[in-house]
Amino acid sequence: MAEKGILGLLNRRVVLTITHSLHGLAAAFKTQEAFRCEVGACVVLIPLAFWLAESNLQLVLLIGALLFVLTTELLNTGLEIIVDRIGLEFHELSGRAKDVGSAAVLISLVFFLIVWGLILSENISRF
Repeated sequence: MAEKGILGLLNRRVVLTITHSLHGLAAAFKTQEAFRCEVGACVVLIPLAFWLAESNLQLVLLIGALLFVLTTELLNTGLEIIVDRIGLEFHELSGRAKDVGSAAVLISLVFFLIVWGLILSENISRF
């Protein structure tokens, strides 16, 4: 009986976690133009990744690079929301925090370009 209680609690926790995560994704999609653009790119590029990849490893790298960009964008959005919640007036540290978050997104985009560029150049002979 105790196991059923623990499993029930875990199932409830999983449902709540998924619900909160979906709310976060919806909020980011609704309010963040960059996130919408990146999701749009994923809608096009994920199916392309299945066609382009010559191995499961390449497929994981191609899709993983896209998901890394989305993840970094979500973290940057969260950081910006927290900074704005503290205060909208200019403060050097607030600006620095937002710049660092933006730099993280830039690095994830560079990683995406490197992965996609290398795999494309490696597989170009197929085309």
